[in-house]
Amino acid sequence: MNPTGRLKFNSRLLASIVLLLGALLALAPAFADNPMPRPPELERDVQFWVRVYSQLDTNSGVLHDQYNLAIVYQTLHFDADTPPRERQRQVDSAREAIAAALKRIADAGDAQLSPEDQHVRELWGADATPARLREAIDDIRFQLGQADRFRAGLVRSGAWETHIAETLANLGLPAELAALPHVESSFNPSAYSKVGAAGLWQFMRSTGRRYMRIDSAVDDRLDPFRSTEAAAQLLAYNYRLLGTWPLALTAYNHGTAGMLRAKEQMGTDDIVKIVRGYSGRTFGFASRNFYVSFLAALEIDRNPEKYFGSLQRQGEARFREVALPAFVAVGALAHTLKIDSGLLHELNPALLPPVWTGSQRVPKDYRLRLPLQGDVWTSELLAQRLGPGELFAGQRGPRRYRTQKGDTLVSVAGEFNVPVEQLARLNHLRTSAHVSPGRLLTLPEPAAPTLASAIASTTTPAPAPVAPASAPVAATVAPPSGGGAVSADVAQRESAEDAAAARAAHAPDKHPVITIEVVSAAQADAAGPSVGPGADAEQSADPTDYSVAKDDTIRVAVDETLGHFADWSGLSTQRVRELNHFSTKRTVRVGERLHLEFRKVTREAFEAHRHEYHRELQASYFASHRIVGTEVYIARSGDSAWTLLQRAHIPLPLWLLQQYNPEVDFAELRPGTQIVLPRVEEVAGNG
Repeated sequence: MNPTGRLKFNSRLLASIVLLLGALLALAPAFADNPMPRPPELERDVQFWVRVYSQLDTNSGVLHDQYNLAIVYQTLHFDADTPPRERQRQVDSAREAIAAALKRIADAGDAQLSPEDQHVRELWGADATPARLREAIDDIRFQLGQADRFRAGLVRSGAWETHIAETLANLGLPAELAALPHVESSFNPSAYSKVGAAGLWQFMRSTGRRYMRIDSAVDDRLDPFRSTEAAAQLLAYNYRLLGTWPLALTAYNHGTAGMLRAKEQMGTDDIVKIVRGYSGRTFGFASRNFYVSFLAALEIDRNPEKYFGSLQRQGEARFREVALPAFVAVGALAHTLKIDSGLLHELNPALLPPVWTGSQRVPKDYRLRLPLQGDVWTSELLAQRLGPGELFAGQRGPRRYRTQKGDTLVSVAGEFNVPVEQLARLNHLRTSAHVSPGRLLTLPEPAAPTLASAIASTTTPAPAPVAPASAPVAATVAPPSGGGAVSADVAQRESAEDAAAARAAHAPDKHPVITIEVVSAAQADAAGPSVGPGADAEQSADPTDYSVAKDDTIRVAVDETLGHFADWSGLSTQRVRELNHFSTKRTVRVGERLHLEFRKVTREAFEAHRHEYHRELQASYFASHRIVGTEVYIARSGDSAWTLLQRAHIPLPLWLLQQYNPEVDFAELRPGTQIVLPRVEEVAGNG
């Protein structure tokens, strides 16, 4: 071939390659992994929730089988003014009728059935064996419709969708996660569940404190912007530990440890196999349905006109922020800023009733939200205008104490009415440790406002929220919609009181009347939605498995000793040593398995004591610290757990480092190991 021919051939080849590459690039999205897969095996479940979210409003609902969502026995419709107890009576009556039908069909054999019973039998198809039908009697469940709440959530979502999208993008998270608040709260920022979850993203208090300020003055769970940033961190954390978004999302409801346990026991990360086959003790209806309900919410959010026709989403919430130079009374702020206190209240939903009633001040460094219109304020200008008489270096009820001669941890704990064990853990001391004069001790924060204090606060009316043009107002103080709490065996009084107190604090009535009605679990389930943080699982970011294995062994966690295991199991330390063939000087190692016996204490009691110990340990730390991000570090020769803990600007506890790196053995750290270091900042105290 001559050079000219070669040139033409090469040109044609190059052109073909370019065309082929272009075609492949055009098809790339089709081959790309879908972060939110929608398995065909789960489609019946997705369609069930699509119907709940788009076709059935809160004056209707369905009785269905809780394991096979394709089995819907009956649709109930209620008059709008039907009292909750009458609704519950109608649900119970219909449930009893279906149970009786299932029993008749199971007992009938080949006998002819009535048209109604024949319809029920046909629902089950080939699965309608007598044994399966008898099992189904206990699996009849009622699901309240959510369409009106979901539609309202679509409208409300416009206020925060830009911030949510930016927050997810900044962390490299899938844009689809923006639909999660539909499941959690129907985008109601003041939503409370009956188990104590709060806000747009329905954070439990213990998990929320990892990423947000939650104390007696501020609850950032109620702030749509701060809680969005916290939710993004938690979701990113879940994904890094679990590896798939179906599992990471389910962990948002069921807890990180719960999903790690499910993944290990099932030997797979396949969401279909896990939701169909895993039978963990706390893996209930809410957890099984969390991912499919999210897929349904995502479907509707992406195609709202298909399900609800034309609707106009709310305008983006816009405002300015100014960091407070000191602790300031809210009245002084409103006066100096010349802003109506109601508008200030609406713009700053995280500030709790004690702030608005004047019993506590707005904390130092709090990012106060102000309307776009009006003067532009800075911290310096605000300090000048307020004057020294209205600025306070600390809040009432100090959070720090400088020890005096003769002080002990026990005497300090008694003076401030706090548990000595909690005071010791918070300051990384033993309860018997000597404290030198002049040492600055961090004190546990005051308890969150109780129902009694919330009722007392209503004697001085809280300001009525006034909606700025750009900020949304929750139309109701109903339980969280679209998602919410799963039914529990026992209604939790404390959580119900917390929710009632918070609702009263946010109610627009200037003279609210708080009424607490203790309802049954079934009534609570019927009155509120049934997917979301529930009593059958605790939303938790702690990935540690504190359970006892079937062979009566446990895996040692950070900050545990032989003495702890002896106390929790009712054994002597010597007996624990004998069970594990330990010498007198042998200590336990993180990650190793220990044998125990449970003759004096049940396994469940042991697990409860163990979990409570770690919960208190972590709660004490997050009372004064907050995770604000992460950084990756590659271990070098000579690195150890201790050197890694000291790398942070604020030293980390080992248990937190281990939680972010559960697969790393820090006792034998090898150079080149990738370590994720949480970035932590101190949370300003109340003093």
